[in-house]
Amino acid sequence: MTLPKRLAFKAALAIALAVSGVGSQAVIFDVELPRESPEESYDGRLILIIAASDDKDPLDQVSPDYDAAQIFGINVEDWQPGSRELIDSDVLGFPARSIKDMPEGEYYVQAVLHKYDTFNLSNGKTVQLPAARGAGQNWRKEPGNLYSKPVKLSIRPDSKDVERLVLSEVNPPIDEPEDTEYVRHIKIRSELLSEFWGTDVYLRAHVLVPHGFDDQPDARFPLAIFHGHFPADFGGFQTTPPDPEAECVYSKRFDLDCYNRIQEQEAYDFYQYWISDDAPRMLITEIDHSNPYYDDSYAVNSDNIGPYGDAITYELVPAIEDAFRGIGEGWSRFVYGGSTGGWEALAVQVKYPDEYNGAFAACPDPIDFRQFVTVNIYEDDNAYYREGPFGRIERPSRRNYLGHISRFMEMENRWELVLGDNTRSGQQYDIWQAVFSPNGDDGYPKPIWDKRSGEIDPEVAEYWRENYDLRYIMERDWKELGPKLQGKIHLYVGDMDNYYLNNAVYLTEDFLESAQPSYQGVVDYGDRAEHCWNGDHENPNAVSRLRYNTLYVPRILQRIQEAAPEGADLTSWRY
Repeated sequence: MTLPKRLAFKAALAIALAVSGVGSQAVIFDVELPRESPEESYDGRLILIIAASDDKDPLDQVSPDYDAAQIFGINVEDWQPGSRELIDSDVLGFPARSIKDMPEGEYYVQAVLHKYDTFNLSNGKTVQLPAARGAGQNWRKEPGNLYSKPVKLSIRPDSKDVERLVLSEVNPPIDEPEDTEYVRHIKIRSELLSEFWGTDVYLRAHVLVPHGFDDQPDARFPLAIFHGHFPADFGGFQTTPPDPEAECVYSKRFDLDCYNRIQEQEAYDFYQYWISDDAPRMLITEIDHSNPYYDDSYAVNSDNIGPYGDAITYELVPAIEDAFRGIGEGWSRFVYGGSTGGWEALAVQVKYPDEYNGAFAACPDPIDFRQFVTVNIYEDDNAYYREGPFGRIERPSRRNYLGHISRFMEMENRWELVLGDNTRSGQQYDIWQAVFSPNGDDGYPKPIWDKRSGEIDPEVAEYWRENYDLRYIMERDWKELGPKLQGKIHLYVGDMDNYYLNNAVYLTEDFLESAQPSYQGVVDYGDRAEHCWNGDHENPNAVSRLRYNTLYVPRILQRIQEAAPEGADLTSWRY
């Protein structure tokens, strides 16, 4: 559209909107779905991003931090190519709540359509959710999502201007990873998950095979599952040394320049260890269990996400062992991970105690919901505020090792609500809700608390307790679980974890230390260590987080030697 025509359109639209009373007190953003769009119509979430900097594209500046890009979001249904959607001052935003609350200035603006598919669930309900399409529920990269090119705009929020964006770009498909000498791949159709979702659902695994794997056809190997977030491929393993000429990439999280070089060196060091005579010959796998709610499933059965616990344990793991000559018995399987992966490691060990022989859980997501970040979901009335008779204070959700707060509970949850309602943001609090909550009448998860007010639903909290509060479940069922879990539980967390995850570990340790029979495991804390400390007392988090495999594999070997049953194969894989 030429400039005169664009100005004429803006003027006409502004007059029409003023007459109708829509958005008449603030700037309006008009987003067009082009006629040449790939699909006949779209359902999804339209996200508008307004950034103060052009260091990166606006969509890459979105986060729940106070200094992040501004976002607004609305649902679209049956959006036809050639038509438009409007975002005005009535639309909820983050960090500013409304367009009217933004300061005047020059900004870089972009729009993204995170498209939804329709799922007919086995419970008879129908939901619209973003299908897992290969990017780990990253709405910036998911294939088929549409976005506009960034444009620089001078915005006066209190004006009646109409700013137009066009969703002219489409994310391309993502290729499947290819096999190498050491990293192999397997993909299976899950019968359990396909029945639940009413469509074909696949599980993938990236498997690190031991040195000499192809030359030892008679060897059968232990299996370690490295649980965690979505892996595009097996991570932290590199067969070539880092490029000394590679451009340095700064890590804001660790305040380190050239952190990319540190990562590559650690990946190459792991490769050198892996092919050494000292490395145990075993299988290590990372699992892609991304789904319509998040980049992974939390590896347990869920009313909303489906029977991922059973699908991984009884479908995927045996398939891996069949394809790559695993021993295929519970004593030969181990789980470990950090953060989400730490929770998953402990959860699958607790829920499938005979199928795994040890869990190394670092900085696990809340394992006792009396300290769910900074909320006691059983006794507190509100997740966002602590209230007294005459005042209230906000509950924090993120800090640094000095205790300085950078996020609050209300902030993160409003950010998620802008990205997607009905638990569809693809972010942290929504995935906890999707995994832990019962399924609602509308087919979506029942909220643990109201996203706008923070008011907690005690009935949903009770459901969480009975099904997913790992400390509670262990204490409730210890008579049966205790003998099966002896020596298998290993918990590690920094005492200044950014997300207050150490608090739930303290409460869990109180139970474990008094449990009878004795749990015979480990609970260890890193002094002033942030997220995600994993038991390494010698190195800072920036390094230790890259050494999960080399840190835990020797301990797994020790566990095998101590706990393998009589007659177990302890030799074929020790070449």
